[in-house]
Amino acid sequence: MPDMIGLTAYASFFLVTALVNAIACLGLNVQWGQTGLFNVGVAGFVAIGAYTSALLTTPASPEHLGGFALPIALGWLGAMLLAGAISAFVGAVTLRLRSDYLAITTFGVAVAVQLVALNAQKLTGGAFGIGFIPRPFEALAERPALFGLANLLLVGALVAVLYVGLERLVRSPWGRVLRAIREDERAARSLGKSPTLYRLQAFALGGAIMGLAGAVNAHFIGFIAPESYQSSLTFQIWAMLIVGGSGNNRGAIFGAGLIWALWSVSGLAIGAFFPPEEQARAAALRIVAIGLALAATIALRPRGLFGERATVSRHLDDANAMITTDRV
Repeated sequence: MPDMIGLTAYASFFLVTALVNAIACLGLNVQWGQTGLFNVGVAGFVAIGAYTSALLTTPASPEHLGGFALPIALGWLGAMLLAGAISAFVGAVTLRLRSDYLAITTFGVAVAVQLVALNAQKLTGGAFGIGFIPRPFEALAERPALFGLANLLLVGALVAVLYVGLERLVRSPWGRVLRAIREDERAARSLGKSPTLYRLQAFALGGAIMGLAGAVNAHFIGFIAPESYQSSLTFQIWAMLIVGGSGNNRGAIFGAGLIWALWSVSGLAIGAFFPPEEQARAAALRIVAIGLALAATIALRPRGLFGERATVSRHLDDANAMITTDRV
């Protein structure tokens, strides 16, 4: 029985973490998969969300700013608003640049965020991070299996809501404009659409979703620190989207689970096959494993495991019916 409880708790932890990564991956899919915006600063926007929610919800502490003790839901909302606002500001400054310059700018933003988190001790707690972050279902913490399952249901419901909402956006006129801009900006502009405005909206929405991912993870773990938001996190999220299928929300979720499983299994393998003194060096093999999976996907299935599906207007069936009636 204790083994079953431990297995349930671990499986719940694994799935919750995979779903948190899926949230960030869905945000990147809005930016890159739907709009073609090359953001390599994912870790920075995730960190903004995590620190914002932590500062809003933690009790007073002499180690860092905070002490607002707001409800977790308000912390998540604040994380989305601030991450989205900063994304909008970055987008307003950089979206007129070409994709390579946008990539350099977003990478610089991520580095700047991590350096602020590391050095602005009065604001973020510095290298010591922020602890005592309130967790959902804290009363169940003494029962790991129930605690994990409750969080799994909560995060799973959140991912489901995001998925349904983003799917509706993809099929809406707004989503079709994004893909039109991605495929042929001149044609979209000739139809009276503003590429800069739509790109800015998509970049802000994607950044807000990434901020939500950081906030959810912070409250699930209960602790955050600057080293959690290094460039390797951006690499993981990009690998998840490419393997799952860029432009496909279902692929973003599936890819997140698959790459997180590979990351976890490779970590267990390193612990089993390498002596303790060599495990720190061998940890780089986890990145190698993801790189190999990424290379294999690009070679065998360039569009990912779930390629982007053709999206047509909901009025198409009505139009076809009218054409058929006219012919008759």
